[in-house]
Amino acid sequence: MKSNLLKRGFVSLLFTQFFGAANDNILKGLITYMVIDGAWAGRLGTGGQGVVGLCFTLPFILLSGYAGQFADRNSKRYVSVLVKVLEIPIALVALAGFWTGNLWLTLASLVALTCQSAFFSPAKYGMIPEIVDRADLSRANGTITMMTNIAVIAGTFAAGALSDRYSPLSAAGGPSPHAILWLPGAALLLVALAGLVSVLFLKRLEPGDRDLRYQWNPFATYIATLPRMARSPLLMVALAWGYFYLLAGLALLIVPEYTTVLGINRKEASGLLGVLALAIGGGSAIAGLISGRRIEPRLVPVGAFGITVFFVLLGVVRPNYWGVAGLIFGAGFFAGFYIIPLQALLQKLSPDDERGRFLGTANGISFAFLSVASALYAIIRPSFGDAPQRIFLVSAALMLVGAGYFLFRLRHMLRARH
Repeated sequence: MKSNLLKRGFVSLLFTQFFGAANDNILKGLITYMVIDGAWAGRLGTGGQGVVGLCFTLPFILLSGYAGQFADRNSKRYVSVLVKVLEIPIALVALAGFWTGNLWLTLASLVALTCQSAFFSPAKYGMIPEIVDRADLSRANGTITMMTNIAVIAGTFAAGALSDRYSPLSAAGGPSPHAILWLPGAALLLVALAGLVSVLFLKRLEPGDRDLRYQWNPFATYIATLPRMARSPLLMVALAWGYFYLLAGLALLIVPEYTTVLGINRKEASGLLGVLALAIGGGSAIAGLISGRRIEPRLVPVGAFGITVFFVLLGVVRPNYWGVAGLIFGAGFFAGFYIIPLQALLQKLSPDDERGRFLGTANGISFAFLSVASALYAIIRPSFGDAPQRIFLVSAALMLVGAGYFLFRLRHMLRARH
């Protein structure tokens, strides 16, 4: 194949990203289930999973600027190996937190793991143009997004199964099964070790700018980069890409609550999250195949329309397990069409020697939207009582208004460049 997608560097990146995304979702999912109806139920209040979401997103906002600088100054392989080494002690902290039943220690491990992921993200996306041909960017992004979502599937299923073993729900008419307190931490440690092994197969990459001087203000990179992004369609692309995370964040907080809406166990609720991840991965892969060796912005409005339709149906149709699974699949599938062209445009439009900082800024934007989703969910959740699925109607309205605005602006900007 002329494509580099099956060569050592990209395959190593795929597996490294897989294990990292899996661990993120295992830990976040475990804590989410524990604060909804598990060992720490009620400790963070109604909609407490929004607080967990903020612990997951705020480090990305504060650290993405530093991470972009670090990725530009050093070899992106060096950055990747370093963060994977640091994942081992973080997993040990999580092991201690679960074993002792300490919510705050476990939340601290989530914050630390998110910090580690924040430093990996600009290096991960920034190295793609270094290890594949420019013409392969859409397919490479479709492939890595598909692999990431397979990892999300694995992580969410594992989180549900581990939650049921760590803090078992009482069986009808019988006692609760015996809890296995060490199991979640052991699983996190095992996945972290697998990620460390996979990253060692990354090929050698050159540093970007050895003379780069670090800006220690956490927002300095954003302040310097945002005006430069605004001179081209890049800023609007980043905002449209980040806006998707507002909607995805709300969806990821709603779905675990189907344990109470449908009266299902955590493993079955994890199955719904797995369906969402599978659908996004499949939609992303197909978007990459449709794009071929080009970038196809025309897929973005198709994705936005599909997401809106399926979110409306999730909010109004009487829920049953397989019906919800089918509608979630539809929303996730069209999400792939929305994000892949935008992701490829971000990489193509970013300057070669500053790609880490530009992508770090774009990452900060996306996690700012995720933080808004977590805060918004914590605020509005009590108003929806025992029907949290109605929040999908809020998501549909936000998609309709936001995507309409961004697509209108991007259409004129991209047309002006040509």
